[in-house]
Amino acid sequence: MHTRSYLTVRYAETDRMGFVHHSNYPIWYEVGRTDYIKSYGISYSDIEKAGILMPLTNLSCNFLKPANYEDKIVVRTWAIELKAAHIQFTYTVKKINEDGTQEELGYGSTEHGIIDSKTLRPVSLKKRMPELYEKIKATF
Repeated sequence: MHTRSYLTVRYAETDRMGFVHHSNYPIWYEVGRTDYIKSYGISYSDIEKAGILMPLTNLSCNFLKPANYEDKIVVRTWAIELKAAHIQFTYTVKKINEDGTQEELGYGSTEHGIIDSKTLRPVSLKKRMPELYEKIKATF
């Protein structure tokens, strides 16, 4: 399963050349990841209230074409790996053209540990939130 998050490039996200600055891609990935988690009927805040944090352990961004101010984009997000204390997401970023076609601008991935908010030690999502774990795992 994947989600689609729709965004419009803001002026503040562009650089002097008028292109989206590369530092915005991880922010867009976060938007996609948040929407992905919400698609299971739970929010990141709910996960944190359950005593779980998911710190970033790895980030990959690959840039193919630039995005520009006011471009309509879609960030497609899905989980590709889930272990007890680790999850990996992958993303594609595409521009939505006026005729509705899409062109890929870039892609990437993030990896996250799953840790206890008090001890900061790895914790099993399967044990702590088994329903969420099973819902995500069922989509592979």
